[in-house]
Formats: sequence, structure tokens, C-alpha cells
Amino acid sequence: MFNTNDQLSKVSLSGFEAALRVAQISLDSAERLVKLNLEASKQTLEENVKVAKALAGATDPQEALKQINQLATQSVDKAVANSRNVYEIVSAAQSELSKLAEENLGSFNKNLITALEGAAKNAPAGSDNALNAVKTSLAAAAAAVNSFSKAAQQVAEFTDSSIKAASSATADAVKT
Repeated sequence: MFNTNDQLSKVSLSGFEAALRVAQISLDSAERLVKLNLEASKQTLEENVKVAKALAGATDPQEALKQINQLATQSVDKAVANSRNVYEIVSAAQSELSKLAEENLGSFNKNLITALEGAAKNAPAGSDNALNAVKTSLAAAAAAVNSFSKAAQQVAEFTDSSIKAASSATADAVKT
């Protein structure tokens, strides 16, 4: 009985540590997003003040139009760069959270199998088939989760390359 309580304590502690890690990843990502947005806002404000001063002093309409077009191009470039940075922050957080989930799932499965093996030692005769069925089910579930994780990773990689290509194409289109 003591062994079961010890195992439950370890599972509870592991869950608590995982929850703290999720909170830490979330807070770190939120902090990075806030810093990014504040810096972008600060730069945009400074540039708009410079452009407003330049437009106020412009005497030639052609020069004013040129400055407005230049501002629009810079704004699109910065928006694309900002969206890339946001995507990288979110992607990094998603990657860390996925890694944490996989680690915890692996640990949980290992602990569950250990508990089943302990139960098998104390199980009545003839229950071997039932325990083997449970172990087989766990192995199949773990394999399915592993396949799903690999598929999700491939989708994330494809999405990452697609977003980078799209943002590059957008930036190139604006420059021309």
C-alpha cells in the first residue's frame, strides 16, 4: 500500500511540475510578445513623427508623394517583419509545450506500466491475459500518440516554411 501512495505522490508532483513549466513557458512567451509589440509601437511612433515633420516642411507635392510612398513601403516591411517575429515566438512556445507534453506522456506511460507490473505480481492466477491486454492497449495508444506527434511536427514544419515563403514574397512584392 505504501508503494502505491509513493507512486501517487510522484505522479502528483510530476503533474504539478508540468503545470509550473507550462505557466513559465506561457509567461516567457507573453513577455517576449509584449516587448516586441512595445518596441514596434515605439519605432512606429518615432518614424511617424519624423515623416509628419518632413511632410509639414515639404513644398513640392511630388516630394510629399514620394515620402508617403516610402512610408507605406516601410510600414509593410515592418509589418511583415513583425508578423515573422510573432510567429517565431508563438512557434517556439508551441514547440516547448509539445516537447513538455511528450515528456510527461512518456513518463506517465512508464509509471503506468510499472504500476501494472507491480499489480501483476500480486494479481490472482489467470489474470495474466487481462494485464497483457491492458499493456498491449497502452503500447498501441503510445504508438498512436507518437504517430500523431510526428504528423503534427510535419504540419508545423510545413506551416513554418509556408509562412516564411509568404512573408518573403510579400516583402518582395512591396519592394517592386
